[in-house]
Amino acid sequence: MAGEFRFCPQCATPLQAIAMAEDGGDKLRLRCPACGFTHWNNPTPVLAAIVELNGQVLLARNAAWTGKFFGLITGFMEAGESPEEGIRREIAEETALHTESLSLVAVHDFQRMNQVIVTYHARCSGEVRLSPELSEYRLLDPAVVRCWRAGTGLALAQWLLSRGITPTFLDDTPNARAA
Repeated sequence: MAGEFRFCPQCATPLQAIAMAEDGGDKLRLRCPACGFTHWNNPTPVLAAIVELNGQVLLARNAAWTGKFFGLITGFMEAGESPEEGIRREIAEETALHTESLSLVAVHDFQRMNQVIVTYHARCSGEVRLSPELSEYRLLDPAVVRCWRAGTGLALAQWLLSRGITPTFLDDTPNARAA
């Protein structure tokens, strides 16, 4: 079983893959044989926004990314906030934009990162000022946005379809680099 946890955070005993009866039958999980701690390894909720500013879609490049990939505004929920509050906060923190309206677009699993991504369409106003987390951004007409075949790219494609736009994917073009 893969996982970040190798030792029990309560007693430091090495965790073991142990099957125990749960609702629906036996389930193999990393458990502590000494104190009974269970590492649940549940997916982490991630928030994403298709930011629309003056009719254009804002895509940004994370400063930590080595490639030239531009993506949606994303971030983690904080304890005590709703998903809507969280994505409004992330948009403000990362772009300095004010969110005028939000609508849920999609919820997708992103198993490679053990995440569940909740994506919103956010109509925003203001002047873009990027946080140090982002290195650059682009404002694109929705008809020219190219999607990617994972996580937030699938939500972006779904949003484009809802607007009557047939999505184009990065790998639909010759010599396209996967992101």
